[in-house]
Amino acid sequence: AQVARAEAAVRQAALNLSYTRITAPFAGAAGDRQVRVGQYVQPGTRLLTLVPTGAGLYAVANFKETQLGRVVPGERVRIAVDMLPGTVLDGVVDSLAPGSGAQFALLPPENATGNFTKVVQRVPVRVRLAGVPAAELARLRPGLSLTVTADSRTAPAGTPGP
Repeated sequence: AQVARAEAAVRQAALNLSYTRITAPFAGAAGDRQVRVGQYVQPGTRLLTLVPTGAGLYAVANFKETQLGRVVPGERVRIAVDMLPGTVLDGVVDSLAPGSGAQFALLPPENATGNFTKVVQRVPVRVRLAGVPAAELARLRPGLSLTVTADSRTAPAGTPGP
């Protein structure tokens, strides 16, 4: 019985030790670190921000609703990055958000006053970077200003047009 108890204690210690290692779900660079070595944290505590690097990078372009009539997933886009003058990157429309940015805001606007002024809404469009050299990818950072231009002539066959 003592041997079984000791073996169970070893298994529990190994399990507890495994809880001290946190692995990232993807490769990236750590930023905005909130904790230091030796500090105790509770489950659910934000430790740091992990920014993806290399393959899998994407941009979120907020198109006006009046520009979305012909934008479809699979369509090619050109991306000009303000930080890299003269550099134009290629991308592909990955998806369109299911609602406008205002609908998913922390405090969505509610028009309870009866003022029905029409305001053009912005819809987030996720753009996957495609065929971008690794050297260019390494220079990109979250939050950069981009100009994204969609080319509706490159829409995949079978998608609804205008």
